[in-house]
Amino acid sequence: MPFSLAPRLGFIGAGRLARCLVLGFARAGYPVTAIASRRGDAARELAAVLGACQAVEDPQQVVEAADIVFLATPDDSIGTIANTLQFDGAIARGARKALVHCSGATGVDVLAGAAAQGVLTGCFHPLFLFSGAPADVDRIAGCSITIEANAELAEALKTLARSMSCHPLEIPAGQRMLYHGAAHYAASFALCALFEAVQLWRTLGLTEEDALRALLPMLSGTIDTAREKGLANALAGPVSRGDAALLQKQLACFEALGSDHAALYGLLTRRAVALARQRAHPPATIDAIDRIVEDSLARTLQVQAPSKP
Repeated sequence: MPFSLAPRLGFIGAGRLARCLVLGFARAGYPVTAIASRRGDAARELAAVLGACQAVEDPQQVVEAADIVFLATPDDSIGTIANTLQFDGAIARGARKALVHCSGATGVDVLAGAAAQGVLTGCFHPLFLFSGAPADVDRIAGCSITIEANAELAEALKTLARSMSCHPLEIPAGQRMLYHGAAHYAASFALCALFEAVQLWRTLGLTEEDALRALLPMLSGTIDTAREKGLANALAGPVSRGDAALLQKQLACFEALGSDHAALYGLLTRRAVALARQRAHPPATIDAIDRIVEDSLARTLQVQAPSKP
């Protein structure tokens, strides 16, 4: 028996992610029937916003009240909580049940205990940085949600994703760690790149506020251009222009700084070279630039790691 067009939804966990999904699903007309959390006040507060939703102390009560149960908890507690849940009674009564976690890195196999009881299991991971603010419910529109489940549950989860104006994304089973790790390049590692730029500009006497005021519009413009033209055609800077002489001077400047600044710059420039090669007409000096980068990396990849502050 497939899920209804409006399955009852329940949540174990009431943090930032859960709050956004709960409010988004409710706005789309789905009944969110029960919420449990280690922080009872968080569950009660979220349930009160919905009105026709109960805040419960025992996660098992969510199982009884919902058709699809979302586990929106930290990775290290997903398996522990899942293994405490009992679905046998509901399954014996002919109910259709699903248990879905919201982690990007954890595999669906952590829910094997529930699957052994006849429950459909899967993953529903929004590629979104949750702030915890009410605006998250609007801001998540247009984002992708990665889904891993069998065909029946996957269709139900895709429908839920689309109800929030999000794009369903599917990956092969067993590849969540690579998927999640790579996604950091568009999130936390973008912040790390900004941090590197800010730290270097500090040596010039600029404050973090001054640096971010200058750099954030550049980042926004880069993202907008990539969205419009694609990654390769959004590339700017000396590699994009084929300016080998300038790049060589930049790498020498970073090498003179010591620590791992030149290695980081060189590794990212290596990726810039790969992007430039994807253009219909790469710079004529791309091979010379490639050699300059690799020569610098050969000198810098063995440098000592930076000391901790």
